[in-house]
This record gives sequence, structure tokens and C-alpha cells, in this order.
Amino acid sequence: MAVNGVCLTATQVHSHGFCADVMHETLNRSSLAALQIGSQVNLERAMAADGRFGGHIVAGHVDGLGRISQVAKDDNAIWYTIKAAPDILRYIVEKGSVAIDGISLTVARVSEDSFAISAIPHTVRVTTLCQKGPGDPVNLETDIIGKYVEKLMAPVQPQPNGSKITRDFLEKYGF
Repeated sequence: MAVNGVCLTATQVHSHGFCADVMHETLNRSSLAALQIGSQVNLERAMAADGRFGGHIVAGHVDGLGRISQVAKDDNAIWYTIKAAPDILRYIVEKGSVAIDGISLTVARVSEDSFAISAIPHTVRVTTLCQKGPGDPVNLETDIIGKYVEKLMAPVQPQPNGSKITRDFLEKYGF
């Protein structure tokens, strides 16, 4: 079960809710530690493998926190500008996807220290975005494909066993 975009395993299910174990890693990377009894959260079940894919790939593995710096109405749209650290912004691209508190959204603008999304009224109304304003923290998950591409394009480092196989070596021999 994703809670504000954080993938958690339900360890107990009750008629009024569920319980989950949360590790320090999760608390350190997300805004879950700030939640209180009665806090409203975004909830989403995991997609079944044979289900319809309607958004971007979201694993519920939060990359870190962002902070809302501005909220502005623009006709029927609501713009949210989010400040984020460089290690998160490197994976955010204009017209790409980002999950904010588990809400899959399209990035409309990117700057040196922030990015912005333009949300439709329905999305704001049915999620916790309607409660968020400047200064509020949000969980951010970038599109995992960019992280995999970066990892695969990195030069191969010499292995501990002394192997000297590098990217140049592999390319030279047709790999």
C-alpha cells in the first residue's frame, strides 16, 4: 500500500485500516515521520501485473523530500512549484513525470533549484494537494527509467578481483 507515495507492506488489515512496519530509512527520506493521528494521506494499492498501465512507473521508493515554494491559480489550473535538491532535480525533465506524495504528475517547468507542475482541479480536490501550501514538505519520486539509464551508462569500474573490463573494452569487442 502506498501512503503519500511511500510503499509499505500491510502487516495487519482491519475493517478501519491497516498496520505497517516503517524503517528508519523510510522515515529519513520521507515526510511520514511528521504525520499525526488524523492526518489525511494519499492511499494507493499496488497495480496488479495484468492491470491497465495509466501513468508512469512508480515504485513507491521515495527519492527524497521537496518543499512547496509557491501555489498559484491560473484559470482552472493550480500551479505548484517545488524546491528540490540537485540530486533529485537531475532526474526531473520538462514534460517528464514525477510523483509528488504518490500522485503521478507531468512536469511543466524545470529551473536550477525547482520544478513546477500544473494540476487540474479534480486532482487537487481528490488528493492531499488541496491541503498543501508554501513551506510544506512533499515526498518526491522521480521516474526510475532515468536512474537506470544513468547507471547503465556509467563507466564500468575495475572489479575487486582485478578485472580491467571497461566500457571501451566492451565497445571495442562489439558489446
